[in-house]
Amino acid sequence: MPAAGSVPPSTNNPSATAAASDAPSATAPAKGEKVAVATDRYVVDFNTLGATIDRVELLAYRDSTDPATNFVLLNQVPDYYYVAQTGLVGSTGGPSASLPTHRTAFTAVPGPRTMEDGQDTLDVSFEATSGGVRLVKTFTFHRGSYEIGVRHAVTNVGEQPVMPQLYLQLVRDDKTPAGGSRFYSTYFGPAVYSEAEKFQKVSFGDIEKGKGPDKHVARADQGWVAMLQHYFVSAWIPSDGARDYYTDKLDANLFRVGLREPLGTVAPGATLTNDARLYLGPTDERILEKVAPGLDLVRDYGWTTILAKPMFWVLEKIHAFVGNWGWSIILLTIGIKLVFFPLSAASYKSMARMKNLAPRMKELQERHKDDRAKLNQATMELYRTEKVNPMGGCLPIVVQIPFFIALYSTLLASVEMRGAPWLGWIHDLAAPDPFYLLPIVMMASMFVQYKLNPAPPDPTQAKMMLVMPLVFGVTFFFFPAGLVLYWVVNNLLSIAQQWQITRMIGDRKPKPKAA
Repeated sequence: MPAAGSVPPSTNNPSATAAASDAPSATAPAKGEKVAVATDRYVVDFNTLGATIDRVELLAYRDSTDPATNFVLLNQVPDYYYVAQTGLVGSTGGPSASLPTHRTAFTAVPGPRTMEDGQDTLDVSFEATSGGVRLVKTFTFHRGSYEIGVRHAVTNVGEQPVMPQLYLQLVRDDKTPAGGSRFYSTYFGPAVYSEAEKFQKVSFGDIEKGKGPDKHVARADQGWVAMLQHYFVSAWIPSDGARDYYTDKLDANLFRVGLREPLGTVAPGATLTNDARLYLGPTDERILEKVAPGLDLVRDYGWTTILAKPMFWVLEKIHAFVGNWGWSIILLTIGIKLVFFPLSAASYKSMARMKNLAPRMKELQERHKDDRAKLNQATMELYRTEKVNPMGGCLPIVVQIPFFIALYSTLLASVEMRGAPWLGWIHDLAAPDPFYLLPIVMMASMFVQYKLNPAPPDPTQAKMMLVMPLVFGVTFFFFPAGLVLYWVVNNLLSIAQQWQITRMIGDRKPKPKAA
């Protein structure tokens, strides 16, 4: 994969992207040596070629397709390419000065490679000299943290001043990570954040079309770059200061997002240091908001963020009390149903009245089957007489839809559901129900709801509504169990409420007069 050796572009214009031939790969070895590091959070493989992070295994998370193994976020294998790289380029952003890049051979500095019990930090360093500059990269791991401190110490060992720029970048292919679903999607790709423009997603498709630079800020004094996927993220967070952002395509199906910042002038014999952080871990909202401003936005709720974030806050509070995410979902769903009880009641009352009018509506259809105008007139007169609004059953439901979509987004984005059990056969709320019991209950509940609602006047429409439970039920076979649990509870509560109101309205129907 030769283009993976490209150094950053000299401008934010993708047409000016440095090609593979610009990289110092002609004199670099084909591959480096592996340096394995173990902490309480990670197993990390460094490559001495560029002192890059080639593989990151998260010890607290299991692989979704092979639960016997740990989840691997970064890796460099034939079917999966995802790495974190850093290096130096000249003051113009080009490699002409032959400064140490991620294609330079580094030497691992001797030292411990395992974080022992009682040890809070672990430092792993690499050094290389090229173009009259010695670069020492030091990666600092912290116990209990998904943040890795990355210090670049730049020493001018030449006879002339140098003005290097530091680049931090993430490179990966655009293959959808394993374990996803064909029936729902979450954002997968690069993102850029700045104080001025806030959170900006840059899809692989936009980069492919050369529109990447148009989708994100070009220069800022604060911010970060990231690669997002469902439940996990990698992000470079530099220290404050001017930096340029870039996104581009390196090779077939290979893309990168990064930033480049000037380090100033380094006089002969002088050393300059720069501190940055690399986050490699779950999209845990409470962790991310402590790492950097705006980083919690990588937990992507989409347009429902304004509702979804408060909902997750409530869900967290419930979980703190009950200690089980499955029961927390049930209690939150009950709470939302109670909040919207008056609106739901109004909707169900309207539908119950419409159902009571069904026999009279059928009579009108038979009487005026050849005259559409008279049928409409008679129908409207019936509505006026009985004081029924045909839209009364829809409007209260429409008001609630954004809230239930937001709850759906909350559950779909919450990494807390990953590997979280509920009860019995549900061992992972982020995985499909292994025995499909919840989707079957879902289908049954939708069929009951269909029977409780007024029958559509159009026979074709009535048949379509009848098969909808089957269509939705089959789709939900592949949805995370936590999402299906939410829909099942919501449907069961709706059925109970609708049945009670329909029964009450039915009891109030005027009885026919005795002959």
